[in-house]
Amino acid sequence: MRKKIGKGRHHSALKRERQNERRRARNRMVLSALRTEIKKVKTTRSKDVLVKAISQIDKAVTKGVIPRKRASRIISRLTTVVTNTTQA
Repeated sequence: MRKKIGKGRHHSALKRERQNERRRARNRMVLSALRTEIKKVKTTRSKDVLVKAISQIDKAVTKGVIPRKRASRIISRLTTVVTNTTQA
């Protein structure tokens, strides 16, 4: 009876596993930075911070971490948070 190995045995499978690990690490970094910027906007409610957050969201979309529609929904909600604060 052969012992099972977690990863594939073929070169292509091993390469695919390495690529997936790299992409996962990159995506986690981008998503973490994105969440941090969103929290900053919600706490400070500043337009300057909002502009930085929108830039971060657009970068996440460009890298394929989040979908375009989700990004526009997040931007819309953050914008309403900031504009409602400045009016009141």
